[in-house]
Order: sequence, then structure tokens, then C-alpha cells
Amino acid sequence: MKVKITCVQMDIAFGDPNKNYEIAEKRIEEAMRENPDIIVFPELWTTGYDLTRLDTIADKNAGTTIEFFKNAAKKYHVHFVGGSVANRGDKGVKNTLLIINNEGQLVHSYSKLHLFKLMDEHLYLDAGEEKGLFELVNRTFGGVICYDIRFPEWIRAHTANGAEALFVVAEWPATRLSHWRSLLIARAIENQCFVIACNRSGHDPNNQFAGHSMIIDPWGEVLAEAGANEELLSAEIELDLVKDIRKQIPIFEDRRPDLY
Repeated sequence: MKVKITCVQMDIAFGDPNKNYEIAEKRIEEAMRENPDIIVFPELWTTGYDLTRLDTIADKNAGTTIEFFKNAAKKYHVHFVGGSVANRGDKGVKNTLLIINNEGQLVHSYSKLHLFKLMDEHLYLDAGEEKGLFELVNRTFGGVICYDIRFPEWIRAHTANGAEALFVVAEWPATRLSHWRSLLIARAIENQCFVIACNRSGHDPNNQFAGHSMIIDPWGEVLAEAGANEELLSAEIELDLVKDIRKQIPIFEDRRPDLY
């Protein structure tokens, strides 16, 4: 089964959700020229890392962002791995990934499990507790957020439960670009799955971000990679390749979880 993916590698207007919705609307219109099945956005794309103001600029129950993607999904008949947003609930703010299908239905949400203390996330965000497993195009996928990729046991918790592709949404800094590339390729190889990673570009008052969104096959081959600037990155993936590779090298059958 072939699926066309387009990643929206965008710069983010710091702390300005209204401006970012305007930017996103234009990027979706541009992305549809690629005729994708799934469009992917980066992490915290509505606010950026304006953490100190999340109490006022976070999206209440992610409602505005969900409605934004629902309308776009129905207009263009396209699926969204809608990046993540600062999602303000009754007890705090979470960094929440949104999955919307091409009929405009919210399929799944996942809140970032591992908070990145180097960027003070733990001071302003609450960690999630659920897996990022979801169904789209009648296949099983996993969705994680940025720092999550440094925890291979968390990624395996998804692929061991059937995920054939891993969607990663991020605001990964340019100073650790080599880690970004190496970790993503490793996660693809060791889990024998596709990795679709959408990072932001540009900078905020404290950070320069790497860009370099990537689409990687289960052998670890990079099918497409963006540069450092704003870009739409597209590639077609063949999901049936996952089953074939897992038969050739049956790592899931040969695991010894009773001993580790």
C-alpha cells in the first residue's frame, strides 16, 4: 500500500497563534499541490516555545486547532498528523499531538511523555501518560514528540504493538542536528519501520532550529530530507515493505523480553 506524505517544515511566529494559523492555512494549500494522503506539521506550531505565556496563549482543550484541522481535512479530503499544540486543560497545559482523518474526525491525541528539562518544559507543561498508537488509512502507526526519540524503549512500545510507521513532530535545535539524524535513522532500522519526522525551521529568542525534516524507510535509507529553511518535504512510502523486511530479519520474533 502506497501512501504519499508531505511534511510542512515551517518557521513559527513566536507566541502568536493567530499568525501561525494564517501561515498553516497557506502551507496546506501549497502542500495539496503535491497530492498527499497525509500532511504532517511540527511540534508546538501554534505558539512555539513561548512557555512562560502558555497560560494565556495555549489552546483550551486544543479546540481551536482541532477545528482548524477538521475544516482543512474536509475541504481537501486529506489526513493530518497535525503536529502538536499547547493544550490547556482544567489542570494544566500539555504538549499534545493531534491526528485528524480525511473526514474531519479526531482519530487520536497523544501528549508528550518525556519532558525536556533543558528547555524548561517540566516547569510549564504536564507530561502525558498514553501511547501514541493510532489507525489511519487502515494501518497502524505511532506518533511521538521530539525528545521522545531518545527513548528507544518507548518507540519499541509502539512498533511491538503493530506500528508500521513512526511519525515524529519536533522543534529540534540546530546544535544537535547530528543527533537528530542519527537517532531517526537508528529508530527506523531497529524497529524496521518508516520514520516520518517533521521538524520546524527558523529561530525564536533563545534557539536556532535545525529543520532537516526526514522520511526514512525501514532499512534506514533516507527517502527525502529537507534543508534548514522553510520547505515542503514529500515522499511516497510503500507500507507493505515493512512486513517483507520483518520477515527477512525477524527481530520481533527473536526478542527476549523475558530477560530484559
